[in-house]
Amino acid sequence: MKLIIKTQGTLAIYEQIVNQLKDGIVTGQLKTGEALPSIRALASELEVSVITTKRAYEELEKEGLIRSVAGKGFYVCEYNTDYLKEKQLIMLEERLNELISDCKRAGLSKNDIKEMVEALF
Repeated sequence: MKLIIKTQGTLAIYEQIVNQLKDGIVTGQLKTGEALPSIRALASELEVSVITTKRAYEELEKEGLIRSVAGKGFYVCEYNTDYLKEKQLIMLEERLNELISDCKRAGLSKNDIKEMVEALF
């Protein structure tokens, strides 16, 4: 799975890594038991700090999505897809609420927002 980091994005780099790996798990691109790149290999590939990739893996491990096997690396755990999808929906709703608030502050109407979404979709 290819990860893409946006240096000009609003999310921290480790959050981008976490979100993309979560998406890979939900969509089935990453299978249960599949090995992930080592922390150093991923950092090198993405041209980011080892600390950044370590933080992303730690976050995923805390959520029970990946597990560390001493001396072997990180692997995708079995997961509850319904639970993970629900968490993603909650996160998306929060981000969408922020965007709608920004649109309202910019003076956009509901129809303006709908047209913008339609055009971008």
